[in-house]
Amino acid sequence: MTISVVVADDQVLVRAGFRVLVDTAPDLRVVGEAGTGEEAVEVARRVRPDVVLMDIRMPKVDGIQATRRILGLGGNTRIMILTTFDLDEYVFAALRAGASGFLLKDTPRPTCWPRSG
Repeated sequence: MTISVVVADDQVLVRAGFRVLVDTAPDLRVVGEAGTGEEAVEVARRVRPDVVLMDIRMPKVDGIQATRRILGLGGNTRIMILTTFDLDEYVFAALRAGASGFLLKDTPRPTCWPRSG
């Protein structure tokens, strides 16, 4: 089974990097990208992904509000918040909005990370 992923981040290079990471995993596939929270909601509505990798600070609609809206669509989409901002208020707001997890973009790679072929 392949897990479908939407990458939502206002920085094009960051989105491209996450796309490469996700698409190199054998059981993951990027099915959409968004540069704003508003676009993330629209893409999620259209493709109904399993997971959204969501930046917290984006133009128009932030990642917290976009998370609420996506989860309000129904379905089984899970949201993982990714950010550079190590603030407790963001963590709590994201979890209250229904995010499944919160990860800092500068989190070190695990030492047991699998290597590709």
